[in-house]
Amino acid sequence: MALKKIIRCLAVLALACCLGLASSLALAAGPVMVFAAASTTNAVSDVIKAYEAAGKGKAVASFASSSTLAKQIANGAPAQVYLSANVKWMNYLAEKTLLEPDSRVDLLGNRLVLIAPKGAKKLGPIQAGMPLLKCLGDGRLAVGDPDHVPAGIYAKQALMSLGLWKKAEPRLARAANVRAALALVERGEAPLGIVYSTDAAITPKVTVLGRFPESSHKPIVYPLALLKDEATAQAKDFWQFLQSDQAKAIFTKYGFSVR
Repeated sequence: MALKKIIRCLAVLALACCLGLASSLALAAGPVMVFAAASTTNAVSDVIKAYEAAGKGKAVASFASSSTLAKQIANGAPAQVYLSANVKWMNYLAEKTLLEPDSRVDLLGNRLVLIAPKGAKKLGPIQAGMPLLKCLGDGRLAVGDPDHVPAGIYAKQALMSLGLWKKAEPRLARAANVRAALALVERGEAPLGIVYSTDAAITPKVTVLGRFPESSHKPIVYPLALLKDEATAQAKDFWQFLQSDQAKAIFTKYGFSVR
């Protein structure tokens, strides 16, 4: 009798272990959680489609300002892959030891441009002394908030380099991310905006007035990394796919430079 009880208990334990293993495998097989800079929305969405079409698994992306995403991750958001629009916010997570060791790579590059609603007249070269305020009229200059949004940080650096920052700062329309700044110009709510060239390229509603000299701001670099303790085998597979020739072709199509 005692032997039967022991066998029954062992069977229950074995079943519990199997169920626990199945649960763990189901969790591991869930969609990869990708946190990516707002400026990569279209490109990363297409990369995810290509990844899933290849039968490699599922991925879900959350797009926002790199700063917003980094703070969410630091506060426990379940991100597995993080693609930032600048090194500052990747460094922020690195300092908190939240990155998977040896997973950080510089994936992409970009350019900064001055835009206006479709049909606007060209201003000439983007340089020191350009009539920026005259072109604004009574309107404002749409930018990602320079206090934390990467595109806004680069915009501030560029304007400072060209001697335009002091006059431009009081006239800024500070947006939550670069896509929000783009939308202000698209809707005609701002006569000018500073965004990435890749953002301007996705809409026919704006005109690119010119590129800011690359020497006027720090290099625009998009670092990629896995998040420590969240990097499942599936997440590592997607991280590798982002660096594949297929993914690079998609990023190039949207105007990013690949590194």
